[in-house]
Amino acid sequence: MAYRNYKDLTVWQKAMDLTEEVYRLVKNLPKEETYALSDQIRRSVVSVPSNIAEGQGRESKNEFRSFLSVAKGSLSELETQLLICVRLKYFTETDIKIALSLSNEIDRMLTTLILNLKS
Repeated sequence: MAYRNYKDLTVWQKAMDLTEEVYRLVKNLPKEETYALSDQIRRSVVSVPSNIAEGQGRESKNEFRSFLSVAKGSLSELETQLLICVRLKYFTETDIKIALSLSNEIDRMLTTLILNLKS
């Protein structure tokens, strides 16, 4: 399963969509969260397409799988942070619906890609 470029991967494209959506959401956080929760959320979401890209650029399937695993971890971290925002009443469930849906879709795609790289 060889790809010429990480940009060809649908999962990377979806991760970029998720990044845009989350950055849109973070703009609505209170100012006191600028250097705390909003920074952490941005780091988590940026990690997803970044790790997909870096892993694809590596020399081996094992390294690629490892980076895809890190991307999955970042998705879980992001989801937790968005749910924290709901608990703190910064967002509603409706506010984060698109981001969570994209996150779930990306997680399934990463799982499939990881399994395909094992064979």
